[in-house]
Amino acid sequence: MGSERVVHVKTGSRAYDVHVTPGVLDEAGELIRGAAGGSRAFVVSDTNVAPLYLGRVCASLERAGYPAPESFVFQAGETSKRAATWGLCMEAIARAGLTRDDVVVALGGGVVGDLAGFAGASYMRGCQVAQVPTSLLAMVDSSVGGKTAIDLEAGKNLAGAFWQPSVVVADPRCLATISHELLTDSCGEVIKHGVLADPGLFDELERSPINAAGYDEDALAAVIARNIEIKRDVVDADEHERGLRQTLNLGHTIGHAIEAASGFSLGHGTCVAIGLCCIARAAAAIGACAPEVPARIERVCAAHGLPTDTDLDHATIVRLARSDKKRHGDGVNVVMPEAIGSVGVRRVSMDEFARLVDLGCGGAARGQER
Repeated sequence: MGSERVVHVKTGSRAYDVHVTPGVLDEAGELIRGAAGGSRAFVVSDTNVAPLYLGRVCASLERAGYPAPESFVFQAGETSKRAATWGLCMEAIARAGLTRDDVVVALGGGVVGDLAGFAGASYMRGCQVAQVPTSLLAMVDSSVGGKTAIDLEAGKNLAGAFWQPSVVVADPRCLATISHELLTDSCGEVIKHGVLADPGLFDELERSPINAAGYDEDALAAVIARNIEIKRDVVDADEHERGLRQTLNLGHTIGHAIEAASGFSLGHGTCVAIGLCCIARAAAAIGACAPEVPARIERVCAAHGLPTDTDLDHATIVRLARSDKKRHGDGVNVVMPEAIGSVGVRRVSMDEFARLVDLGCGGAARGQER
């Protein structure tokens, strides 16, 4: 295996380790056994990931003492992250005879992690969950922190629970089997973390795009681990998103609206990158940050092959933001960059939010230079 990195997460409800090591996938069973225990393991995956890794993970679980793990595999894609799929998953877990002492293993990207995590949080009012993320986005973001959810017709992630995993097993070598487009999409959250809390990470992303061909395996593992540390520090301090954890939503209020408007045809990380650039431009326009801040963010996003703006109708963005779970009463808390590595949270009315959308979105369409 490659160099081992372990990030320890300690929230109010559970402490656990995140293992970030090239080649660690075949050790998943042993790590899950040590952290979660139980008599049975049940693996949830999707049609993209299961053909690649389900057999290896089930074999690893058997070697660790879990007898013949059963699995539930659903059609890959955000459109499957709905109550119907979640219900089928729950029924499959029940048929497999799991108890609340057993473990649900989420093997896949963010959609799998969200749906399987919510199933684990709900089955018998909560059983053990192990996250085995196979996409960069899931490794640096959704597998850590305990947010689990499914989408409703009214919006993304509107039904869910905070349910921390017992262990996270992240093998960067899994990224070799995902498309360049998916890897690129995931870079949106990595860039966000640099803007949020780490100028050094942002500098590294400026020097060398992490989705470039031949990017060093160990260097990528280090970037993944640093992203997890950033999220860990926020989640440890604010597990249930009452204050500080809201800063992780940088780029998300506009980004989620763009994602929903696309019918989820645009990736989450791509939409976060657009939302990040848009809110940075708006922040600069009202004097919340220097003009160089959005300029640097745009350059890094573009260097990673990510879009930096949207032509989506502004009224549509505002309308969809009204349905976002992050809305509070008649307003919304907007996270704005103040400098690279520092952000602030502003509570704004929906009219004020509409003004920010006007200032930050669709500049290319208006002929403004970016």
